[in-house]
Amino acid sequence: MTLTHTEKPALTVATPTVRRPGPGRAKRTAVKAIRRLPVWILVAVLMVVVLYPQVWMVLGSFKTQSEFLSNPALSLPETWNFDNYVTALTNGNVARNWLNSVLVTIPSVIFIVFIGVAAGYALEVMIWKGRNGVLLYILAGIMVPGQMILVPLFITYFRIGITDTLWPLIITYTVMGLPLTTFLMATYFRSVPREIFEAATVDGSGPLRSFFVIGVPMMKNAILTIGLVQFFSVWNDLLIALTFTTRPELATIQVGLLSLSDEYGSTQYGPLFAAVSINIVVLLILFLTLNKKIMAGMSGGALKG
Repeated sequence: MTLTHTEKPALTVATPTVRRPGPGRAKRTAVKAIRRLPVWILVAVLMVVVLYPQVWMVLGSFKTQSEFLSNPALSLPETWNFDNYVTALTNGNVARNWLNSVLVTIPSVIFIVFIGVAAGYALEVMIWKGRNGVLLYILAGIMVPGQMILVPLFITYFRIGITDTLWPLIITYTVMGLPLTTFLMATYFRSVPREIFEAATVDGSGPLRSFFVIGVPMMKNAILTIGLVQFFSVWNDLLIALTFTTRPELATIQVGLLSLSDEYGSTQYGPLFAAVSINIVVLLILFLTLNKKIMAGMSGGALKG
């Protein structure tokens, strides 16, 4: 008697099949790339337009006066030294001018932001008679050209005896920046649900506490954005600083750049380019730092319910 064995089928491991992109998918990818090509070309052109003047200016800060007058404008410096930077910081008083700009810009931005945020909160969140008329009156300040009030302001500052200080610049920048800041902050507060402040009032919170505990933390993104805009507006101003600067020791960086010329009025291009390069590098670092904080605040500043 013979025994028969039933053979079990061998186990087979299924190998995954890799799908290769067909000709239709590759064609669609090529079409998308061709469609995006004009956008890439436009971005490249804009990058060249924006970065080329800055690179040319930084390279020019290493040239001598004779190189500016004899060599082509697109030529590289013959020698790489920092004599122009030393001249700008010493003879051109760029270091002192930069310090004056800091002493004027920081207090002005603090006053603008704090008063503007408080005014926006009072005009939009708090309910009181006549607030709409006050808001329109503040908005009228946006339509008044600053050039019209410079002479009356200078006469006023001279009569009260503060023309030999930096206070005329701080006061003028603060007053001129408040209308736009107040309007923007009122708009930001208008987008916040009023029920939040009403619930805080029911819980016993007063207007002042609601402003600092609820209003300011919720407006941190707007405060950073407006502070950044106002900082560059004050720092880059020339007209107001030139009008109220009565002594060279009080000149800001923008006014100080005008003094980089000799007694015959010819411009010293090397020290001038070095001073402008210092100004731009500092502003670029500050802008990148604040821009990262603003983007991080905007992504993480959503209300949690």
